[in-house]
Amino acid sequence: MTTTDAERRHKLIPLLGPAFVAAVAYVDPGNVAANITAGARYGYLLVWVLVASNVFAMVIQYLSAKLGLVTGQSLPTLLGARMHKPGRIAFWLQAEIVAAATDLAEVIGGALALHLLFGVPLLWGGIIVGVVSMALLLVQGGGRQRQFETIIVGLLIVITLGFLAGLFVAPPSPSGVLGGLLPRFQGTDSVLVAASMLGATVMPHAVYLHSSLVNDHEADELGPSTSDSRHSSGHLSRLLRATRIDIYWALSIAGLVNIGLLLLAAAALSGQSGTDTIEGAHAAISSTLGPIVGTVFAVGLLASGLASTSVGAYAGSEIMNGLLHIRVPIMVRRLVSLIPALIILGAGAEPTWALVVSQVALSFGIPFAIIPLMRLTASPEVMGNYANTRPLRLVGFLIAAVIVALNLFLVYLTLTGQG
Repeated sequence: MTTTDAERRHKLIPLLGPAFVAAVAYVDPGNVAANITAGARYGYLLVWVLVASNVFAMVIQYLSAKLGLVTGQSLPTLLGARMHKPGRIAFWLQAEIVAAATDLAEVIGGALALHLLFGVPLLWGGIIVGVVSMALLLVQGGGRQRQFETIIVGLLIVITLGFLAGLFVAPPSPSGVLGGLLPRFQGTDSVLVAASMLGATVMPHAVYLHSSLVNDHEADELGPSTSDSRHSSGHLSRLLRATRIDIYWALSIAGLVNIGLLLLAAAALSGQSGTDTIEGAHAAISSTLGPIVGTVFAVGLLASGLASTSVGAYAGSEIMNGLLHIRVPIMVRRLVSLIPALIILGAGAEPTWALVVSQVALSFGIPFAIIPLMRLTASPEVMGNYANTRPLRLVGFLIAAVIVALNLFLVYLTLTGQG
């Protein structure tokens, strides 16, 4: 490595981190059962779906980060500035419903993990997850963005090890993995499973948040004065380059985790029943691969719930501030957003049913995040010389069309009872 290369790498490293926070949304508890179900039912058939979805995620998260860096504002802030008050309130309400649905899945996932590990009742598990997430959020803000990112990265490592450890006990078939890269289906039910995997790829709160994360990170690392020199020679280009690297590594890890879950199920759980729920998947893993692997899996699930619910609360705060210009203390917001999940857990609702309902709510919110993102990043008025090129516009709107269509398809099947 030359001195110049070393210097460039040294300058880029402090700029990395925001994508790892956003990437937590792609390995939250809501994705675990879907990927394991796909592998247990269809073996390696749907590997290609997760590969495609990860590529989609990289493009969308890059556009969100680019929007934030070029404009110096978040997606919610830019949308709020273009809407009248009734429109801003309506948009905020749907975004809040989506954020609450996301938090619901994440708190329930963490509570399930505590139940699997220690037999903790689900309600108390939800309370514990909420308290720990508050402690994590205390680190965020006040010039401590890097510390928050470090904690989230640490949890992401635990998630990765927890969910992929079983592959060392039951390695996948190389020929099966290669065969799974060929796009194909096996009956209408496999289409539905594929749609659920791909349609849930993009989490709206991660799209809103990434545009804010990059600017919070830059201010924390380099000082607020950098915002005045944002368009100085080479500075913005360097930020965008670092962002591409950040997203590549963060979402590659997230994609590896999701694909690994499918491969684990395909190698060890193929044909087994009862893996449609997280509890069932854990039981099947423990009985097939041993209690140690099952415990490690549950630890990964716990880390997933803690990390994703902390990031979700952070995102909700940024959405409210951008659209309504109201800055609610994040601890207060954490308490309020925790209430729906605790009510559902306390009422004794079936956790998997609650997860399904939350995914339907997410499906309704995705178009409201993706379509404005594509329009804003394609606009020279907003982005100047950094507006999306024609090929990128085409790719972006194609991805948006596929994801929106699949989510509408999922909502239709769920509401008509065909899913």
